[in-house]
Amino acid sequence: MKLAILGTGTVGLTLASRLTGLGHDVMLGTRNADETSVRNTKDNYGGPSFMEWHALNIQVKLGTFSQAASFGELIINATQGANTINALNIAGEGNLMNKVLIDVTNPLDFSKGMPPTLLPELCNTNSLGEEIQRLFPKTKVVKALNTMWCGLMVDPAMIGNGNHNVFICGNNTDAKLKVKELLQQFGWNQQDIVDLGDITAARGTEMILPLWLRIMGSVGSGAFNFKIVKK
Repeated sequence: MKLAILGTGTVGLTLASRLTGLGHDVMLGTRNADETSVRNTKDNYGGPSFMEWHALNIQVKLGTFSQAASFGELIINATQGANTINALNIAGEGNLMNKVLIDVTNPLDFSKGMPPTLLPELCNTNSLGEEIQRLFPKTKVVKALNTMWCGLMVDPAMIGNGNHNVFICGNNTDAKLKVKELLQQFGWNQQDIVDLGDITAARGTEMILPLWLRIMGSVGSGAFNFKIVKK
């Protein structure tokens, strides 16, 4: 499948590496492809620069947001949440029309430092997932994978033999089925994929992030996840 990933941060690169390894044809989208291609600074966690990463993942294409969105049969939004709407506008409504868009991001506000809060206009009575769906009504938005560290997104067996949960939500049933298929390719067990309903459920999954960040600070690692335990 031709897959577009919007965003070239740690999350986008992690997804791109895994999807390429699964045999998909992947294009990364960025604001300025020429600038990104020569980016030689380490990421925020001391990981490889884009140039170093791309040298090891040369089969991954690089283009603008618009080029990537046009290329992809399925699109993953891995841009920073505060910049997502602007990035999608640049990608172009026509390029997103009638396609499944997996939104893995959160509307985090870093303006007051760490830990971030949620952008006030995108929480409680709204969410980033809903805002994308409202502004791009002909795009099939599915919120998924936004409640965990990117390493677990693509390799759930890393902890607990994969026995933990991933949440999805969206308005289109067929789109959610496609996302579930992709999640299972990553290694998620079908019974651990929890469908929370329509896109308004993104309010809940995005509001997990303030708690997630506090847990990460407490345990000193992002390699943990949530598990629903029922009687």
